[in-house]
Amino acid sequence: MRVLITGGLGFIGAWTARVLFEQGHDVRTFDVHAERALFDAIAGDTHSRQVEHRTGDITDPAAVDAAVDGCDGVVHLAAVLIPTARKDPLLGARINVLGTLHVFEAAKRAGVRGIAYASSAAVFGAHDGIHPEPRTHYGAYKACNEGNARAYWDDVGIRSVGLRPSTVYGPGREIGVTADPTLAMRAAAEGQPYTIRFTGATGMDYVEDVARIFARAATDTPDGAHAFSLQGQLARIDEVVAAIRAEVPDSQVRAEGPELMFAAELDEAPLHAVFPDVHRTPLAEGTRKTIEFYRT
Repeated sequence: MRVLITGGLGFIGAWTARVLFEQGHDVRTFDVHAERALFDAIAGDTHSRQVEHRTGDITDPAAVDAAVDGCDGVVHLAAVLIPTARKDPLLGARINVLGTLHVFEAAKRAGVRGIAYASSAAVFGAHDGIHPEPRTHYGAYKACNEGNARAYWDDVGIRSVGLRPSTVYGPGREIGVTADPTLAMRAAAEGQPYTIRFTGATGMDYVEDVARIFARAATDTPDGAHAFSLQGQLARIDEVVAAIRAEVPDSQVRAEGPELMFAAELDEAPLHAVFPDVHRTPLAEGTRKTIEFYRT
């Protein structure tokens, strides 16, 4: 299959490309910038030379049409995160909502078999990880996208899977407040201090696991319009700090600040019912792999 990854030069995009390469698929990326250092570091030089990179804006329907054309599946990751959406809600809506509509419209015209797209645990409120009640513009955009995906299944039969990760961590994570655990691991590997800017608990989801789920959802998309929460390993931030110190005993890593604005405990059972045998990397192993990456 040829799979398009929007936002493909980013953290999860690069890891998803790596997984798809390993599975023998062709990959095309579509991103608003052309900076490939992160992609090359994660996907590897050999794979990076095989990929077809396209530069364009997710808010430009003609550019999205051209990117989707000739592809069998789509992994849609292009988005702005909570701080940008809070600062400029209209820009956030143009990218996160209208951009997603452009992807579904292009998929409809191109006859794409399935779409895997990034939703978020931010669709939930602070205390309920089952019933969506977003408290941020970003979370509201993602909830809107889930509704639109259901409409595309009902109206024109586009299969889709929305995935709701909470804290994705691992080599290459750099942007967003939930990047802080990864940035703390990097700082420990480099002998630098770091303060994680939130406390409480969160689902710690190692990026390679998440990438494998995105790849599976795009290449083996079930009938319907699904939205699955990704729990990973539920952990308190002091457990994350302890995992870092287990690898780097003299690390100067700490945490302070409020808890995240979305629920920590999510229901992953529906995901496993549709995609059995999903691998989950324990926090200790994911922390070790991340610190090893930054050490080398």
